[in-house]
Amino acid sequence: MSFLTEVEPDYGTTLQVAPGVWRIVARNPSVMTYHGTNTYLIEGPDGCYSVVDPGPDLVEHIVSIVRATGGRVSKILLTHRHSDHRGALPALQEASGAQTYAFSLDESEFVPDHGLQDDDEIDELRVIHTPGHSPDHICLARDSDRLLFSGDHVMGWASSVVSPPEGDMSAYCSNLRSLLQRDDIVYLPGHGPPLPEPQVHVVALLRHREQRERQIQDLLKSAPSRIDEIVDALYKKEHPRLYRAAKRNAFAHLLKLQDEGSVRQRRDNRWEPLFRV
Repeated sequence: MSFLTEVEPDYGTTLQVAPGVWRIVARNPSVMTYHGTNTYLIEGPDGCYSVVDPGPDLVEHIVSIVRATGGRVSKILLTHRHSDHRGALPALQEASGAQTYAFSLDESEFVPDHGLQDDDEIDELRVIHTPGHSPDHICLARDSDRLLFSGDHVMGWASSVVSPPEGDMSAYCSNLRSLLQRDDIVYLPGHGPPLPEPQVHVVALLRHREQRERQIQDLLKSAPSRIDEIVDALYKKEHPRLYRAAKRNAFAHLLKLQDEGSVRQRRDNRWEPLFRV
């Protein structure tokens, strides 16, 4: 499938991406984060800001957020708790006194000031619980202009890593399908550029996952295989971090197929098709 690209951003500067919404990219580029983590600033009618994903714990990034908002941050919202999205939260909260909002988890080292559930509303934003990449992942919908902050659930520059046990491929695919029931016109992802015509991209992501599952099943029909053998046969990943990510995605697919009764893991750790008579 095809993906979007963009030039390296001017780190620390704000770029307006929608009415009343600005983007700052953190300087944490990598093969897993593209140019860096996107932090979004949403200006409220009172002149205060809600910050979506404050980003990694980098002093220069925190300074950029405070400078862009004048320190007038009233809310900090997380799409999920991964460190490249949450790391700056303590420092930004200390600098601004803002309240924190994140999806409620029974067991977590981080407890927000306000725990969120599916369909909750915070000002103009509605919570859409989209586990798959992580169990606490949410998207935030601004239905007034059909804008969706999609976090790491859907990005235009790459497909998401689904790494068990936190990652769940069944939930991930199910929640991709749920987004197709919506009429959003643009996604603002956790990494990479804004995504126009998002439903077209979501359909392509689903087809990509379905194709990968068929490839895995066809390979296992030829010979029972371990995960590293599956990755070597089906994924072309030379960078060590990308190889590890491919291995986690392959494992997530196998667990999904196992839950569906299509494959099973043998005692020698090889996976094989499960035939039912």
